Amino acid sequence: MGGLDTIFATSSGAPPAAIAIVRMSGPAAFAIATAVAGTLPPPRRAAVRALHDPRTGVLLDRALVLVFPGPKTATGEDVVEFHVHGGRAVVSAVEAAVGSQPGARYADPGEFTRRALENGVIDLTAAEGLGDLLSAQTETQRRAALRIAEGGLRALVDRWTDRLIGVAANVEAQLDFSDEDDVAAENMGEMVATIGGIVAEIGHMLSSPPIERLQDGIRVVIAGPPNSGKSTLLNAMTGRDVAIVSPISGTTRDRIEAPVERAGVAYVLTDTAGLTVTPGDAVEQIGVDRAKAAITSADIVLWLGDDAPADPTHLRIHSRIDLPGRSAIPAHSVVGVSAASGRGVEGLWEVVAQRAARLLPQEDALTVNRRQRALLGECQRYLHEATHTGDLLVIAEELRGALRALDAVAGRSGVEHVLDAVFARFCIGK
Repeated sequence: MGGLDTIFATSSGAPPAAIAIVRMSGPAAFAIATAVAGTLPPPRRAAVRALHDPRTGVLLDRALVLVFPGPKTATGEDVVEFHVHGGRAVVSAVEAAVGSQPGARYADPGEFTRRALENGVIDLTAAEGLGDLLSAQTETQRRAALRIAEGGLRALVDRWTDRLIGVAANVEAQLDFSDEDDVAAENMGEMVATIGGIVAEIGHMLSSPPIERLQDGIRVVIAGPPNSGKSTLLNAMTGRDVAIVSPISGTTRDRIEAPVERAGVAYVLTDTAGLTVTPGDAVEQIGVDRAKAAITSADIVLWLGDDAPADPTHLRIHSRIDLPGRSAIPAHSVVGVSAASGRGVEGLWEVVAQRAARLLPQEDALTVNRRQRALLGECQRYLHEATHTGDLLVIAEELRGALRALDAVAGRSGVEHVLDAVFARFCIGK
């Protein structure tokens, strides 16, 4: 990615639409915009301009033009936006006109945001939060992503960094000016207390549920013996005919997954093959094996068998309460349902939601992704080692390692392949 290039792309939704925004960012943005729009309006004031193809003089559209001088812009560079009519032909013609100018090229996915990172407008945690915000499909995903995108994690990492720098400065001063080999007891106690406090705070964050549960959804597996009503329950819980329902035992031979959103929380419901011994039926045995694998990886298992499940944490569901002799709910079952009539299904969803609430991050808590979690764990290990030695040189080295890990969380020492992975999932124009 050349920082001297001026990048452009349509930053609104795919045409056709009422309005499309063609955005430019880079050192030639103003010159390119002038070539297409003629005179530019004052900074941050919208004005209508006639857009012409600089090569032919042909009128392309009449559009709103906005000019944002760097560095106080979304990318830290000069930025211009053309708010054009959103027809495909209009957008294509304007992009072609912009792209014909010297120094202009079409942006790569996420390149506008990447330039914001490279120019210090945001850090890597905010960029990752923005990526999550763009892909958020539920209210809980939106809230969690917004807290990160607004700099919540960066502020916390900065506070930890400042406190560790203070400890590191104290250690370095003693190394430079003290003739003693060991740290004075009072100084060591103060440093250990500071480091220990940070270790505890990081530990609290790492012990919280991961953000991937919000993004991927709570995995709810419906399990039980053959012909116990699993497929009927899946259809009832999703409100649509996802699985084939038949009185013939063994109808479901593979996992059937259905995404559902309830009260702003994403779930993935999975119907599985009945758990049974299948001598001589290789295909059915594969289904049973896949059902067992789904149960093992599930966050919540709904057990429809009348016998006790192998795992006591599974939620026992008393099914078919509409049938004679099954209206009474046994004490060992959490809820009774009739998937055929819908009776009890809302009560079952309430039970699932209560269990899911314990598996998800708290509403106002900061959440971290796998990359951030791994680096914070690395930082914690460095700090743990620093508190278990009285050697100043060892403490100084462990603190340097911890600070490197925190810098990597914020992207201050991120390597190129990490940045490539983060921005690859962004759309073009963002």
